[in-house]
Amino acid sequence: MAILSSAFTAGFGSVGALLKGTSGKRDPIIRDNRYSSDRKSLVAVAGGTDVKQTVSEAIRLLGGFEKIDVKGKTILVKPNVVDGKKNPTTTNPEVVRAVVELLFEAGASVVWVGDMSALMRLSTKRNMEKTGIKHAAEEAGARSVYFEDHEWYEVPLKGGKYIKSVGVSEWIYKADLIVNLPVIKTHRSASYSICLKNFVGATHFRERPYFVDSDHWEEVVAEINLAYTPDINIADGTVSMVEGGPWSGREASTNLIMASGDRVAADVVGLGIIRAFGLWRDVTDKGVWEQRQIKRAVALGIGAKSADAIKLLTYSLDKDPEFEKLMGNVNSSL
Repeated sequence: MAILSSAFTAGFGSVGALLKGTSGKRDPIIRDNRYSSDRKSLVAVAGGTDVKQTVSEAIRLLGGFEKIDVKGKTILVKPNVVDGKKNPTTTNPEVVRAVVELLFEAGASVVWVGDMSALMRLSTKRNMEKTGIKHAAEEAGARSVYFEDHEWYEVPLKGGKYIKSVGVSEWIYKADLIVNLPVIKTHRSASYSICLKNFVGATHFRERPYFVDSDHWEEVVAEINLAYTPDINIADGTVSMVEGGPWSGREASTNLIMASGDRVAADVVGLGIIRAFGLWRDVTDKGVWEQRQIKRAVALGIGAKSADAIKLLTYSLDKDPEFEKLMGNVNSSL
């Protein structure tokens, strides 16, 4: 009976979330990339088994939270909580904890951790509890928010071909700064899911790619990113999904954290990480710049346009030769 009750509640919540409309219009949030040097987007990848030290090192390599002026600001941390399964289906709760702690150490005034799970996987609260993300976030001092319980704004997408506007969570507009906190993983419908794809969880169900244009999943993912610019992207690669996804697939203990101010640059490096394992043909059968998410995002001016526009910074805290080998393969992919 408990299982049936849970399924009914999830189904009812899904219908309610799908039917809920927007409550006004807002302009896109467009911000400059603060993490660049000599007109190149910086992508930092730190390797290590101590999660907080590795997160801290990736942010340090990039230039620190000082670059985005965290002190005294309210901040939304947006992990991947697509359902209630552990990482790498969802973001590692220890990565969430580390990011929240480091934000407070850098002087943040308020930190929210929020997302919205997939339509038939609600509620987000239950999933955040099941994965341990809610506990980790709140123990570190953050407040948990569940986007389906709040309002949506309609945001126009200038340059959109497959989608002209998108409903965006009010929490994207409530925070002074946005930390995009995806996981590195493969995806059966979108080929892969890292920084660009993570924004789907902050958009209204009615504009999900499978409802908009199922033949152009990847392009729709890129186009909805016209609605906002995260201040920093911190991708969880403690365990990466290198085949299958998004719900389940083959996992690899990559023991790394990637950080960048550029979603395209970070996704290209993340694709190089997935590609190095040679398992997922949706990624291995084409160059990283030929991925449809990437090609559309480049055409829209969302991020780096080529390998020449990226500077990769790497460091292994444990001096792990496997990390160095992996980063060598990533460089070759660029």
